[in-house]
Amino acid sequence: MNRGNRILLSCVYWAFVLYVFVPLVLMILMGFKDSKFIGFPIRSWTLDWYTGVFDDAAVPSAFIYSVVIAVLATVISVIVGTWIAVLLEGRKFLGRTAMFGLTVLPALVPGIISAIAFRIYARWLGIEPGMGAIVWAHAVHNVPFVALVVMARLSTLPKSQIEAARDLGADPIIAFLRITLPYLVPAILGASIFCLLLSFDDFVRSFFLGGYEPTLPVLIFAKLRSGMSPEINAIATVALILTAAIGIWAERFTRRMNKESRND
Repeated sequence: MNRGNRILLSCVYWAFVLYVFVPLVLMILMGFKDSKFIGFPIRSWTLDWYTGVFDDAAVPSAFIYSVVIAVLATVISVIVGTWIAVLLEGRKFLGRTAMFGLTVLPALVPGIISAIAFRIYARWLGIEPGMGAIVWAHAVHNVPFVALVVMARLSTLPKSQIEAARDLGADPIIAFLRITLPYLVPAILGASIFCLLLSFDDFVRSFFLGGYEPTLPVLIFAKLRSGMSPEINAIATVALILTAAIGIWAERFTRRMNKESRND
């Protein structure tokens, strides 16, 4: 690659970085504005909006509610997605293509269409709007991501290790628990963190299937209906910092586990 192409790619890269991060920086700055309205210039600064986030009982309640839903949905999606991945990867049977297509379908359907379909189906099944309905919808939406990540990891598993375990007398369950499952831990952990963040930020399905208690995205939307204020920026900034911290920790932890598995 010549010097001109490198300069061009560098310019494109930094333009993309600015496009992504400038709105986030502006959002954070507006949370410190000593005014009830968002906009420049910022003539004075305050921390009142951030202290107000923790003083408002609705915000911590919605945050905890969102975390509980995300954890439950992630656990269900990881169990189901891992089982489907183990069933599909490396096996040929009648209906495998159809099963794979049905597995990834929830990730391809537009969010608004998915939410409406879940709402209609929940009503038909007699499931009341609330935590159970939201967890169910989030788990179904997250299963494809778990299955794809685990299948990618399974495709690199040396078959000789499983064959050696079987030759030594291990049955399929023991071989899975002793060989396959430990090998899949980095992929399962990475998929779990991704699903956790995906479920935590899911607004559309939470809005259509929620009851009287709102998740954090739904609460932010409700506050937006009364107008933009620095309070919204403060809530979004706190949520951004927490999710970014979890994502960075997960990335480093997964990288370390991958390195240890390669060394072993």
